[in-house]
Amino acid sequence: MPRRDATTLEQTTGGRIVAGLSKVAMVFRRSQWAASGQRSLTPTQSQILAVVAGASGPMGLKAVAERLAVTMATASEAVGALVGKGLLRKEADEADGRAVLLRLTARGTREAAKASDWPAAIVEAVDAMPGPERATLLRGVVGMIRTMQERGLVPTSRMCVECRYFRPNEYRGEARPHHCLYIDAPIGDADLRVDCAEMEPADDATRPRLWEVFVHGKPLDRHGPGSARPRAGASNSRRAVRTSPKGNSP
Repeated sequence: MPRRDATTLEQTTGGRIVAGLSKVAMVFRRSQWAASGQRSLTPTQSQILAVVAGASGPMGLKAVAERLAVTMATASEAVGALVGKGLLRKEADEADGRAVLLRLTARGTREAAKASDWPAAIVEAVDAMPGPERATLLRGVVGMIRTMQERGLVPTSRMCVECRYFRPNEYRGEARPHHCLYIDAPIGDADLRVDCAEMEPADDATRPRLWEVFVHGKPLDRHGPGSARPRAGASNSRRAVRTSPKGNSP
């Protein structure tokens, strides 16, 4: 893609979106440094605590580095500092004697809960938006993440649109047009997740189809996973798991 100078970029809708996102990013950075500094941590150290806390089990150093899209050297340095501060501990991996797994200490668990909080200024700004605008923004963010994933700019996210349980546009024209087979219930754009613990990737042949019908508003029909309609007597436990608020790592 040819490069465009700043003046030309600012004259386009895309350029103005980028300019707006840069202002949001500035607030994120400033808030992260302020919050981390109060606890004598760097933003990277805070993010590592949040990532380890949100994992389903102990994580290795390589997995942490991949999740945060940082180098092994950066992750290793930050982990070493966290171990020295008594917030993380290293354990041998029984499956691989050469590998090390990371676990939170009791103090680390408490710090991780604080590290998982989003900057209040950003949360308040999003909450102030009308519901339809929030849903549209989330849908756009999901598309941006996908593009950056394809170009190797960010780690793979556990998003609804790439999940084997997701059936986009199952109920076109309704407030909640999509269907989640995991909870066996309709969901809307505002319910889409970018980091869902229950997400299971669809196969390589299905993922492009999921994106195609999601973007263009088509029904999935027979080209995707699962049955099309909610089943009677869907699991209440699954509904509770998927619809309850869940903290995402920063």
